[in-house]
Amino acid sequence: MALTDEAIVKIKGMITSGELGPGDRLPKEADLAARLGLSRNSLREAVKALTLVNVLDVRHGDGTYVTSLDSAHLLDALNFMVDLHQDDSVLQFFEVRRLLEPGVAALAAVRITAEQVAELRLLTSDLAPDAPVEELVANDLKFHRGIAEATGNQVVCSLLDGISGATQRARIWRGVTQAGAVERTLSEHAAILDAIEIGDAEAARAWMTAHIAGVETWLRKAP
Repeated sequence: MALTDEAIVKIKGMITSGELGPGDRLPKEADLAARLGLSRNSLREAVKALTLVNVLDVRHGDGTYVTSLDSAHLLDALNFMVDLHQDDSVLQFFEVRRLLEPGVAALAAVRITAEQVAELRLLTSDLAPDAPVEELVANDLKFHRGIAEATGNQVVCSLLDGISGATQRARIWRGVTQAGAVERTLSEHAAILDAIEIGDAEAARAWMTAHIAGVETWLRKAP
């Protein structure tokens, strides 16, 4: 194991063991290096790496702290990675959506509140068939985000936020070039929500699978 990797593992161990918690300040560099049996250079490189993935926060003139370790904060690094991907990988993100979102819809079916159903119902009725494609995509993103929020799982919300960003341009492209895209999207959203509202997890899963697979299939065939 490289020395920097060893340093990362040891710092991670301090966090996972509870020795260091969210918001805690790390010991001074010299003291921590001696305690962990590491060189100061290896420790410094490990701190840089953990800062990049939002585990540590270096405050110049103050010290190095463990971040909140909030899932949304930690997954910012994933979102950054997603933003760097070009169009040639967009199908892979649709594959991930097809793997994740049907399960999310099924979970929402057993956890959603009446208030959340009402908010999502407004989204399905708040868009005219001749709405501009940008409004369709914005509405679509809000709808899928709302279903994720209904699970009460913030990790799911953060993951899908990142993945949705990578597929947004493909959704716009479909809306511009495919006839009836608005009507089809709204109809599928309504069917997904109907299943979620009555607590039918398997129907919600099936409708969400068909919804995402439809866009993915179109994209594979698009010129």
